[in-house]
Amino acid sequence: MKKREYLHENPEIKFKFVQNEKDFIVDEIPLGEFKGRGNFIVIHVKKVELTTWDMIAIFAEFLNIPAEKIGYAGLKDKHATTTQYISVEAKFEKSLHKFRHPQIKILKTMKHTLSIRMGDLTGNRFSITLYGVDNIEAGRIEKTARKSEQSGLPNYFGYQRFGRDEDSINQAKEMIKGDLFVKDAKLKKFLISIYQSVFFNDWLKERVILSREKNEGKFMLLDGDVYLANDGKLFTPKNQPIKDVIEKKVVPTGLLCGRDVFRARDEAREIEAKYDDEFLYEKGLRREALVYPYDIVYNYNKDFDVFKIAFSLPKGSYATVFLENIANRNFTALDARE
Repeated sequence: MKKREYLHENPEIKFKFVQNEKDFIVDEIPLGEFKGRGNFIVIHVKKVELTTWDMIAIFAEFLNIPAEKIGYAGLKDKHATTTQYISVEAKFEKSLHKFRHPQIKILKTMKHTLSIRMGDLTGNRFSITLYGVDNIEAGRIEKTARKSEQSGLPNYFGYQRFGRDEDSINQAKEMIKGDLFVKDAKLKKFLISIYQSVFFNDWLKERVILSREKNEGKFMLLDGDVYLANDGKLFTPKNQPIKDVIEKKVVPTGLLCGRDVFRARDEAREIEAKYDDEFLYEKGLRREALVYPYDIVYNYNKDFDVFKIAFSLPKGSYATVFLENIANRNFTALDARE
């Protein structure tokens, strides 16, 4: 796996963080208000040291229903304390009053007209404790975080996407080449998404290095770039919308290769084409090249060199990428478990 590069060239910061129930907290931000009426029950749950799949399996067994009948918006970390929203049919409302589990707590239930679907979230709120931070480093962390809030940070897929030993990357490449047969449809789709993600990260790395070398560390826009507007529409403008990017009205995007996808043109396409597979049958997508953290809050205890940071990110973005951007170094799953 190639190293993820960032827009600044600050010295590394050697802080440590641990993904556990005390120091890594994730709260899902829902897409909107729930109606308070309807044929579904939305359950606001808090889980500790469980994957989302584990939690859903527990609820499925308790309610005696297939796991597919439980709606959820996104997958949350196992090694953390996380809150998220799931949904079941309203007929299970009374049964839920009897639910008890040592690693799961129901915080609230409310009725809604629709089941929750994958992607039905605005983003996530993270609260993370950093250890081994001295007074000078605390100032650098705050400065870098504030800069990313204003200018954005590269929206890489984090190390979690690729498996503990990156074995899924090799499986994905073997499957695409035809050297590995995968029967399970879900696993096949997952491996294709890994394949797309590797290309995206490699493309983004080249654009970041170009931005450092030729644009003073500001993400460099190219003729033919594809932008995502606030209304969700993709477009390639005749003139570069630098002002709109600065004002966060639009954001440049990168390619998740596949069929039926809006591809870049001109100068931008020359780079994008190196990280494309036009023969991949899976549907292609565009992903934001930059992401903007928001609502950043700090709490520094200089007596114990402990720096607590809370921030929100849009859905699909990685808290560990935000931390990598601050530290200016890459993390692995092992780094977060020490």
